[in-house]
Amino acid sequence: MAPISAPTLTLHPVNAGVCHVHDASGQLVGSLKLIGQRWKFKAIGHTPEGDVVPGGGPFTHRHNAVFDALDAAHVTSGLSGP
Repeated sequence: MAPISAPTLTLHPVNAGVCHVHDASGQLVGSLKLIGQRWKFKAIGHTPEGDVVPGGGPFTHRHNAVFDALDAAHVTSGLSGP
């Protein structure tokens, strides 16, 4: 599957229920998980050593944000907002 592009974030479907979210540099910053009929964002950060930090990273303040659809522009806007 080809990634769905947005100005700063791209969505990369993994399977029917999971979609990875990458920043403009290609770094994994989270995942969207289909729960019921909505997509819940799970933030992911990395330590300087490269270890994964669940709930961390640049979008930790939006961990558990909910989206109605896989729309890269909407996700970018929703994660970048307050």
